Amino acid sequence: MADETKKAKAGEGEAEAQATEGVKKKWRRPHYSNSKRLRKAKEMVDRMKAYGLTEGLELLLKLPAAKFDETVELAVRLGIDPRKTDQLVRGAFSLPHGIGKEMRVIAFAEGEKAEQAKAAGAFEVGSADLAKKIEGGWLDFDVAIASPDMMKYVGRLGRVLGPQGKMPSPKAGTVTPDVAKAVSEFKAGKVEFRTDSGANVHIPIGKRSFSVEKLADNAKAFVGHLRSLKPAQAKGQFVVKAAISTTMSPGIRIAVSEGV
Repeated sequence: MADETKKAKAGEGEAEAQATEGVKKKWRRPHYSNSKRLRKAKEMVDRMKAYGLTEGLELLLKLPAAKFDETVELAVRLGIDPRKTDQLVRGAFSLPHGIGKEMRVIAFAEGEKAEQAKAAGAFEVGSADLAKKIEGGWLDFDVAIASPDMMKYVGRLGRVLGPQGKMPSPKAGTVTPDVAKAVSEFKAGKVEFRTDSGANVHIPIGKRSFSVEKLADNAKAFVGHLRSLKPAQAKGQFVVKAAISTTMSPGIRIAVSEGV
């Protein structure tokens, strides 16, 4: 009787294995090792406290550093319903002190506009040829700018550039008649932003090598701009939460009443 039970269970196991064969497994967040540096950084941060902006930035820059100049990031939770398209927030903004990185900007333009884009410092300029190059897998750039008449070529790149956040858009200021101006602004550090599925906005506000004052200026300027974009349909508090971090650090909560 025991042998029959074992055989039955074995048969059930084989049947389950066959039934699930080829079925895509549920994605799980990868496990990252808790390094000594990261453990020490976590010990220095009070996760229950909302720090003032200057205090939080000072603490952030005191955390154990990685072996490269990390990007300092700001994450803001907005009081919107991300399921409703009329409440989504997106755009582009030029930070007062830039982000500490020269962006590689390409431009879709022809004729005089193409020449102006090159003079403004575009990394690559083209039209149908540039679109074909991207379709072939080339994505070695940070921002794509397009003249409105070039959308006949750019439109078909949505499936390639969309998931990477590089698809030109009028709302983000990357589809514009003044291609040269847009190239200059984005090359200098103008950044695009948009709400994700959790109603959060993420943006780089500089590098770890920046001073606290420059990082604070960038953060305040961006959040001030963000507040001006509050959709009419969004009710109640608009900027709900905020946090700062570096590429390799834990997050530090920032009190939204403290200038942020």
